[in-house]
Amino acid sequence: MVAIVNVKAEFEKLRMLRDRTPETPDSDRKGAFARLADYRDGGIFSAKFSGNSAWERHPNGDELVQIVDGSTTLYLMADDGMQTVILTAGMFAVVPQNMWHRFEAPDGVSVMTATPQPTEHLHVTVDDPRTVA
Repeated sequence: MVAIVNVKAEFEKLRMLRDRTPETPDSDRKGAFARLADYRDGGIFSAKFSGNSAWERHPNGDELVQIVDGSTTLYLMADDGMQTVILTAGMFAVVPQNMWHRFEAPDGVSVMTATPQPTEHLHVTVDDPRTVA
């Protein structure tokens, strides 16, 4: 069965989660994040938020991140240290499998991802996710 998704309509349904932090409880995220479709071993997801996401990584594959509206700084923890990339509407990034990454969007961002599961999240604010046991 072919899945047809009206991305514009789905983003209009989302509310903007303001001042997101890694410690933001799941209950506060309701309505700002949605699973749009199943895809391979994960899904296609959408989100609207401002603030900072938790560090995360995907042990089973690369993640595709597309910026639909707004902008974000994508922080990537590579073997040789932190890398940063500014992403704006219309851009996408392919985050390599198992690479820790997080987003900072003080002015807000609308993002769509193709995300393999499971996802590992750190629910604490740290500079380097590799330091958390």
